[in-house]
Amino acid sequence: MADKEAGSGWALRPAVDADLDVLVELRATVMRADLIRLGRYDEHRVRQRLRDGFDPRYTSAIVAAGEVIGCLTVRPADDGWWLEHFYLAAHRQGGGIGSAVLRGVLARADAQRLPVRLVVLQGSAARRLYERHGFVFEREDPVDVYLTRPVAAATPA
Repeated sequence: MADKEAGSGWALRPAVDADLDVLVELRATVMRADLIRLGRYDEHRVRQRLRDGFDPRYTSAIVAAGEVIGCLTVRPADDGWWLEHFYLAAHRQGGGIGSAVLRGVLARADAQRLPVRLVVLQGSAARRLYERHGFVFEREDPVDVYLTRPVAAATPA
């Protein structure tokens, strides 16, 4: 999955094993405030979760000016795709990169007629991004909210 948003200054490229340490630190930084708010921050666990789930076959790095500024994992499942580990460096949030990346993932899912699921932390600002792109509430627990983006309706030919 290699994409570039025209004139945007960023690109999406396949992740490689050498990206792991940067991505682990990015995750720890991006998730810190929400995990602290939920009483769930653990210096080791926040990093280990990405280490345990990292699979370059399904993970893309978001790069700008030669720097890894984000990542996302799109993992196939029996009934669609799971969007996991979608992080963008704080100084790059709010500029449309996350929305552009998400639009690309959803366009591919729609072309294959697949729903996309994800989990977001309770109270996370990221939930608004997902809901703007058609994700709907599925269920929740005290820590996580499960969202699904159903297959988009086919447009008449």
